[in-house]
Amino acid sequence: MTILNIIDAIDRWGMKEPNRPVYIETTQTYTYGELKKTSDAIAAYLQKNIERDRPVVVYGELEFEMLTCFLGASKAGHAYIPIEAHTPKERVDMILEVANPAVIFSVKEWPDLDTEAEIVSLEKIHDICAKSWILDVPLKPVDDSETYYIIFTSGTTGVPKGVQISHKNLLSFVNWELTDFGITQGMRFLSQAPYSFDLSVMDVYPALTSGGSLTPMRKEVINDFKKLFTVLPTLDIEVWVSTPSFMDICLMELTFDGKHVESLKIFLFCGEELPKMTAQKLVERFPKARIFNTYGPTEATVAISGVEITPELLEKYSRVPIGYVKSDTQVYIMNEDQEVLAEEVGEIVIAGPSVSKGYLNNPEKTEAAFFNYKGQPAYRTGDAGKLKDSLLIYDGRIDFQVKLHGYRIELEDIDHHLAEVSYVKQAAVVPKYQHHKVQQLVAFVVAHPHDFDKEFKLTKAIKEELSTSVMDYMVPQKFIYVERLPLTANGKIDRKGLMNEVNAT
Repeated sequence: MTILNIIDAIDRWGMKEPNRPVYIETTQTYTYGELKKTSDAIAAYLQKNIERDRPVVVYGELEFEMLTCFLGASKAGHAYIPIEAHTPKERVDMILEVANPAVIFSVKEWPDLDTEAEIVSLEKIHDICAKSWILDVPLKPVDDSETYYIIFTSGTTGVPKGVQISHKNLLSFVNWELTDFGITQGMRFLSQAPYSFDLSVMDVYPALTSGGSLTPMRKEVINDFKKLFTVLPTLDIEVWVSTPSFMDICLMELTFDGKHVESLKIFLFCGEELPKMTAQKLVERFPKARIFNTYGPTEATVAISGVEITPELLEKYSRVPIGYVKSDTQVYIMNEDQEVLAEEVGEIVIAGPSVSKGYLNNPEKTEAAFFNYKGQPAYRTGDAGKLKDSLLIYDGRIDFQVKLHGYRIELEDIDHHLAEVSYVKQAAVVPKYQHHKVQQLVAFVVAHPHDFDKEFKLTKAIKEELSTSVMDYMVPQKFIYVERLPLTANGKIDRKGLMNEVNAT
């Protein structure tokens, strides 16, 4: 199925099959008919009260009303900005400063922050949706190169950058996902990633355009292992979308497998590197499911490459490849402005229709990362990689490279080898600085159960095993043992938080 227009494709289900389920919660199921009616009402409200083109903020978690407001904004010609309700006030403030939104739909209670934007409470959202609206002029939805949504990512200077994704960008992504990953009409998707994280786009729009449904997994379940492990075997979903880090947590529950969760047919991973050990466990536990690793930055609309994980693939590659590039997109491996030779490592540069027009109200950062290449919009990812047999191989973040005693070291490379040590379940390595120079490497390790009576003996054993696969200078000098690695709100390992911890003293 080829989608020509996102909004039309979603609305078609609301008109054709209004009782088809779209959002399945434990206590309530919402339908496509309700989604169409409520989003039409939000769109009518916006068209009557707000000038077109100004962005709107939607503040909340994984509520159905969030979808209503996203779609309503799009129908009235507004880009929407999702902000997760647990976002620190300071960050929300910075987003508002950059975006200058016209309206804030406050699905969760709005924090005490000054803004000139109109704040529409959940009660008012319900009032708007209950009202019958008559419009003088037909709705003019977002189309083509107009901005469909804006997602704020972390900036190196601390000021968040608003990535603008157009309707055309989103179409390129959705059509690829609906074509290349075995997704069929009416499938049930897990909705776990916060809407402020573009990984959520991987479940929301492919589900809604293909007549599928979303099953939200709320924060209170995710943050409580007992609740999470109780919920996992009961999930009636077919398509799993998450980061590898969240999957690592789920795999701690031994009944999370194909026997106990028979409905799961497709796994889609994105957002960070998929460790080989995680991939192997999944292949063993879900032998009948299809498992895909995908890759892409927010700036190129969620993902641009993917590969199915098979035992043969895992046997052939020591690091899980990040996929074959989608057909409408080109990837160039570059060193500065020059393409490197075949199979050489360089910076991954993405060109094609899913590349963003740039950062909202930030020409300086836009100019640094976006450019035109061979007649197409292109983006410098900051990721190192190479192309081999048309397959994209990831080689770490360029900005996760450090120099220690003159050696250039890729932190994620050490993580990868540490995770393969028999005593190690999970690991993240960070640099400790002294006078702006890397003084030592510190490894945070989640260890497997072991028989060592002292931590230093465990450390010695890990170092010995690690030294068989990495150079001496890559072996961390200090090991800190933790029960689990901290995750960001988006479910990725919080490397920056760990760096702050070791460099605080």
